[in-house]
Amino acid sequence: MPATAASQVSRLLNKVPEVTAVFWIIKILSTTVGETGADYLAVHVGLGASITAAIMVGFLVVALALQLRAKNYVPWIYWLTVVLVSIVGTQITDLLTDKLDVSLYLSTAVFAGALAATFALWYGAERTLSIRTIVTRRRELFYWLAILFTFALGTAAGDLATEALGLGFQLGVVVFAALIAAIALAAYLGINPVLTFWLAYILTRPLGASLGDLLSQSRTYGGAGLGTIYTSVAFLAVIVALVAWVTLQGEREGKAYPVR
Repeated sequence: MPATAASQVSRLLNKVPEVTAVFWIIKILSTTVGETGADYLAVHVGLGASITAAIMVGFLVVALALQLRAKNYVPWIYWLTVVLVSIVGTQITDLLTDKLDVSLYLSTAVFAGALAATFALWYGAERTLSIRTIVTRRRELFYWLAILFTFALGTAAGDLATEALGLGFQLGVVVFAALIAAIALAAYLGINPVLTFWLAYILTRPLGASLGDLLSQSRTYGGAGLGTIYTSVAFLAVIVALVAWVTLQGEREGKAYPVR
């Protein structure tokens, strides 16, 4: 294949996965790991929020470098980056709330504004917010910045709903799942697919966090009492299994994950 043709094929390889049921399952599980994993490292290991955040940012930089250097979608690199973004996004909100005493109302508003600004800049530069066309470095950078803000916003909004507004873990799972179901119905009815995708992506964060808290927190606080380490390990094991399955499926079908 000539060099120019090869470069064109490389450019047309989307860097993110197809949006399937498995995609959403792994996404929700990764948000749960972000919640329980961060809590485990900060509280039970005793690293504290600041040190945990610094370590996770370092890991995220390495994972993101691998993701940016990849020529196409590589499942394990992509989902490792998502898990680390989840943990870092959680830590950003927790640092603002616990260390700086920033109101959850304010942090929710700030992160919503930051995400809106990211989308505005992204659309202004590329004229699209579709994840089916992450085929250039600039679009990929916009994509990952948006992902970071969705996790931070989802954490702040989720904590605001379940803690400050008293929704609780159990009702939080029901409410956020119902909202995502409503968005899925809207997408099925043909409402803007880009809008419905990003709304669902934001809401999976508080859903996953509520689920993680429900499973890990003690029964005294309305949880199942499984603890953060068991919850994190169990969900990580499922993520690894699903990513391995997706990788094998892609190899068997010879997928290059092109833009469609």
